[in-house]
Amino acid sequence: MSQPFDKVLDARGMNCPMPLVNARKEAGKMEPGQVLKVLATDRGSVADFQGWAKIAKNVELLGQEEESVDGANVYVHYVKRIS
Repeated sequence: MSQPFDKVLDARGMNCPMPLVNARKEAGKMEPGQVLKVLATDRGSVADFQGWAKIAKNVELLGQEEESVDGANVYVHYVKRIS
């Protein structure tokens, strides 16, 4: 899946909950309709982003995917600010 995005947050190497904490900060700075692409190496970020999208009223989780970069798994999350 390749999703268009407006900004990238590189959270690789950060442990939970820091990818989510930093994504929430970045999403708060974005305009409604913009999409944030988050790169994380923490497997727990998959469930964290799903949970956040369920309870947050200002974001939508457009998709998640897993990539392999230099032999490491990278979890990619696409979050759209909706309000």
